[in-house]
Amino acid sequence: MSNTKQLQDFVTQVRRDILRMVHAVNSGHPGGSLGCAEFFTVLYQDLLRRKPGFDMDGHGEDLFFLSNGHISPVFYSVLARSGYFSVSELSTFRLINSRLQGHPTTHDNLPGVRIASGSLGQGMSVAIGAAQAKKLNNDNHLIYTLHGDGELQEGSVWEAAMSAHHFKLDNFCWIIDNNDCQIDGRLPEVMDVYPIDEKCRAFGFDTVVVDGHNFEDLQRGFDVFLNNQKNKTGKPTAIIAKTYMGRGVSFMEDSYKWHGMPPNKDQAEQALGELK
Repeated sequence: MSNTKQLQDFVTQVRRDILRMVHAVNSGHPGGSLGCAEFFTVLYQDLLRRKPGFDMDGHGEDLFFLSNGHISPVFYSVLARSGYFSVSELSTFRLINSRLQGHPTTHDNLPGVRIASGSLGQGMSVAIGAAQAKKLNNDNHLIYTLHGDGELQEGSVWEAAMSAHHFKLDNFCWIIDNNDCQIDGRLPEVMDVYPIDEKCRAFGFDTVVVDGHNFEDLQRGFDVFLNNQKNKTGKPTAIIAKTYMGRGVSFMEDSYKWHGMPPNKDQAEQALGELK
């Protein structure tokens, strides 16, 4: 794992990017984006075996699929700061003719984005198809996909999840951002999906619960996955990352109200002042 301070500095910069992006256009989803900064940092700075440049087919490299596409601000920031495109392009977020739309799209060929996402419940099917393709092509690289916990209310997620166990996809890692918040309230108030860990185990996943804001604990979860793949256990892995929506900003943290509400000028200044 990279130096912890280096990772934390990267996370702080990503959170500052998120706030600037959504504030500049008075639009976007800061809450979940702020909460997933550590996950994306570990994934792109330490974990993914990536090729230089960007190949849409993804042969001979690990692949990541974002299913809960509304958290595009964190995705775009990490992609830019991992070398996929210029950091200066972040200033075009959600503008007309920008490649950085509110939900990721593919028609403008933005490096790092392989599927259009944000119609919740679809990313699991795509990612499992990619994992099957890796197996069929004798490609030992890995597939990662991220989903929101509110997204688990979509039945298509579970329908697809059955196939990961059925086809023995030990090269497949399902990460769930468990912040217990969605646009209309807490999960149990809207549609209770708990116990998530027991459901994942019942669907045949080797399941581990981690602190989604702790680098070492995130790595512990990924180590379970990497060992499953290395030892050819035939079991897909589910990592349930416990996070807080709006992490790092005092007035946003653990509040579903910031799911899709950008900060105003004073709020943005306060938030950026807290992120040092």
